[in-house]
Formats: sequence, C-alpha cells, structure tokens
Amino acid sequence: MSAAPQIDLTNAETFPSRRTEAWKYSDLKRWLREAPEPSGTALVGAPGPFYDLGGEAIVFANGRPVGVTDFIASGVQTLRLRFLSDAVGTGHTAAARIVARPGAKLLLLETHQGKGSAYVAHNKVEIDVARDAEVTRIVLIEEPEDAISVTNAEVRLEAGGRYRQTIVTTGAKLQRIETQLSHGAEGADARLDGLYLLKGSRHADLTTVVDHLAADGTTSQLTKGVVHDTARGVFQGKIIVERGADGTDARMAHNALIASERGEVDAKPELIIYADDVQCAHGNTVGTLDESALFYMQQRGIPADEARALLVQAFLFEVVDRIEDEAAKEVVRAWLTARL
Repeated sequence: MSAAPQIDLTNAETFPSRRTEAWKYSDLKRWLREAPEPSGTALVGAPGPFYDLGGEAIVFANGRPVGVTDFIASGVQTLRLRFLSDAVGTGHTAAARIVARPGAKLLLLETHQGKGSAYVAHNKVEIDVARDAEVTRIVLIEEPEDAISVTNAEVRLEAGGRYRQTIVTTGAKLQRIETQLSHGAEGADARLDGLYLLKGSRHADLTTVVDHLAADGTTSQLTKGVVHDTARGVFQGKIIVERGADGTDARMAHNALIASERGEVDAKPELIIYADDVQCAHGNTVGTLDESALFYMQQRGIPADEARALLVQAFLFEVVDRIEDEAAKEVVRAWLTARL
C-alpha cells in the first residue's frame, strides 16, 4: 500500500525524485541531494499550543525522545505528541507508536514546531486503532520557510473502529504530510481532513492513501487550501476498494483558492475500485476568491484586505468546524486565525 519509498536521511539514494510517481509534485531530490549532517541536541522550550488541554505527552527534540516514544491508550485519554526542531542545516528523524486498545477513546494532539533554518526533519507515526476504539488526531505544523520536512503516518484501523484526522499546515521549503490508512471495515469509519495556508514560496503536500480491505466501511475526506504569492499546494488522495470490500462508502473532496497570479495548486484525487455495490465519489475545484462577494463586502464598508481575509477564513474554517472535540477545535481556530 505504500505511497512512498522508505526514506533514510543517512542515505541520499533513498530520497525520491519527481520520477517517482507519488512524488512528482514534491521533488525531494531536487532540494536534498546529499544526506544532511545529524542535528545536535535541542531544548524543549515553551509548551505547545495544546498544553492547556492536559493529558500525557511524548516529546522529540531534533529527533531525540524526551522520555517515552510509545503510548498505549485504554479508556478515555489525551496525548500531546510534539516534534520540535531547532537546527541549522542538519537533519533528524523521530518515530512514535500509538496504540488504542479495544473500546479506548484517544484524543491525539500533534504539533510540529520548527526554529532555526534549512534543517531536514523526517517524522514517523504508527497508529493502531483496535476494534471499537476511537482515535482523533489533530495536527498543527509550523516550520521555517527554508526547512524541509516529511511526516509519514501509518494507521491501521480495525473492524468497528473510528479514526478522525485533521491536519493544518503553513508549509515550508518542501513539506510533505503523508497518511497511509489500512481500513479494516465491518463498520469501521475514517475521516481524513486537512488544510494548507501558504504564503511566500512555501510548499505543502498533503498525500493520503486509504485501502479498504473488507466490506461495509466508510471514508470521508475534505481538504482545503489557500496559496498566496508563489506558494505551491499539493493534494494527492487515493482510495482503494479491494475485492470483497462491498458496501464501501468513500467520498473525497479537495477545494483550493489561488490568491495570487503566480501561486500553484496540483491535485490528484484517485478512486481504484475492485468491488461491487459501492458508493464512491471524488471532487476537485481550484479557483480564486469570489469577486462579487468581495465587492458586496466592500460596498458595506469593509476594507478590501479585511474582506479577503474574512472570505479565506470562512473557506478554511469548514474543515476546522468538522473537529468534534470542542476544546481542541477552539485551539485550532485561534491558531489558524492568528496566521491569517
């Protein structure tokens, strides 16, 4: 099911280029021709944006764990997973494993926070969602404009489980956030949402692969993006319905706004269906802000820049408003509003 080669920051031969189909919009080899020197140590510093929501914590600083790297959830729990980078021209890798036992309900609050410049970060997360368990993963990513980062999440969703994911990012020099989900169906339900807000020359690539392995599963996906200046947004969504996965209901939508003359959006939604009796659909739109709405708002005394910001906010908040945990939703709304 893998959508990408196994990247090893110590071996430049593993860095994919645009000749690799799944990486044709995000040419890592172009920007990273040699293996970076390993990053040194870093301080944890101030708490992350989800700190006030409590719970347990897993923290990595320049790839080094500050305590445990694995977490097993049983019952109702909250986990803050933090990937911190503070480096200049070096590279680091981190890996965490999260398990939700049968019947568990886990709120996974994940942040990627970067300081310094021109670093390379490769973060990996494994998430196991057992039968009748529920995991909600909310990810906030903010890194320097000249950083390179790749995040891989491998999710195994067992029969009857629920998985909710929302990714919010402001991009980097090259940034790829990839989710591969193995869908156990039999009532299992997945939602994979995301949004990107890109300015300057930033690049963000949200790639997902969902593999429906058995009958009667659902997947819902909504991704939205806004690009300014010369930024580039990428969405690649693939849903595979295997033989025998009858009764699958899978829906995917990507909508983007280009708010400049030189911004770019590349989108590749895919449905690959080997089963009968399924309900599957995908949609993709890329456009500009509604000029009539802008004119209407300006006629009522709202300055042009403020009107644009309000329209962008309303466009992106449709994704945020799908977050079911109210406290986490408010943190994300405030975080995003501050960057608009």
